[in-house]
Amino acid sequence: MSLFSTASRDYLCKRMYPLLRKFFFYFDPEKVHNWVMQRLLFAYKVPFLRKWIMKLYGIQDPFLKRKLWGLEFPNPIGLAGGFDKNAEYTDALSCLGFGFVEIGTVTPRPQPGNPKPRLFRLPLDKALLNRMGFNNEGAAFAAVNLSKRKERIIIGGNIGKNKDTPNEDAVSDYEKCFIELYPYVDFFIVNVSSPNTPGLRELQDKEPLTRLLRRLLELNTEMGQGEESIHAEHEITGKPVLLKIAPDLTTEQLDDIIDIIQTVGLHGIVATNTTISRYGLISPGDMLTKYGAGGVSGAPVRKRSTEVVAYIHEKTEGKIPIIACGGVFTAADALEKIKAGASLVQIYTGFIYEGPGIVKNICSGLKQHHGL
Repeated sequence: MSLFSTASRDYLCKRMYPLLRKFFFYFDPEKVHNWVMQRLLFAYKVPFLRKWIMKLYGIQDPFLKRKLWGLEFPNPIGLAGGFDKNAEYTDALSCLGFGFVEIGTVTPRPQPGNPKPRLFRLPLDKALLNRMGFNNEGAAFAAVNLSKRKERIIIGGNIGKNKDTPNEDAVSDYEKCFIELYPYVDFFIVNVSSPNTPGLRELQDKEPLTRLLRRLLELNTEMGQGEESIHAEHEITGKPVLLKIAPDLTTEQLDDIIDIIQTVGLHGIVATNTTISRYGLISPGDMLTKYGAGGVSGAPVRKRSTEVVAYIHEKTEGKIPIIACGGVFTAADALEKIKAGASLVQIYTGFIYEGPGIVKNICSGLKQHHGL
């Protein structure tokens, strides 16, 4: 049987991973993540292994292409922030078929994040619970890694503030990250919605959010002056800037955010981050109590995420591009987000549960159902 035969690819993509997942789930999630990503990076650096991985998991089809903000996305399925916090694995991840990768969340200064353990699996719910706390090596470290990358995959830079920076000084932190990453990313995601940095979600309130976004857009224009930009036809000087929001916002808060975005001229929304709600979880209560605080991602967020996407799309008459994130495991999940008004879709928890073939499986399903 040929290494690249249809049968072998089917076996590796669809049958082997459930066995590997069962094995991986015996060990600490964060340690497994680091171990697996180091092996993927090693495989990427070996030419014949890289070619093999791309053959297994890559997908290219004109039908899947999307153009947004002047950027050419090879397909609409991206990797959400939090998976590659330091931009260490973007080249390796490009072999798995992703249309784009969001790195970060990056903060100006390195920080260790919250005490371990801080990442937990909820298999009964097909979910993860995390309170990572923006653990990363800082913006300068990520910028160096991005400057060395070899693959031309579209990169979104997710930026945040350091834990010990007071909210009244938060704008400065976001500015520093923006300036550091500007030469190396294709678009920005402003993260004010993580539940794991104390007080961060207060920046979603109308006054501080308006002030933050206005300043970043001013900075964006300043840095983009004189550049020959692929975004010019979309009246963007600099890079597209998006806001990542929480799924736990009320309708009134969503209305405020929509008003702010339209007023300041932001370029898009990422909906949504993890939820602090435990509603509807079937994992045992004593387990949830033991694991403690944190944001839940995966299947429990799917419905609410889609509701937020649909609400924003309807209220803005489709004029604000939306990247949907939350509970995407299958082509049907992605199609649900696209029909609700999303231009692009991200995965994270689905990647953990479904394995490295998830992008190819989703894209193949979208093609089959004419979902774009």
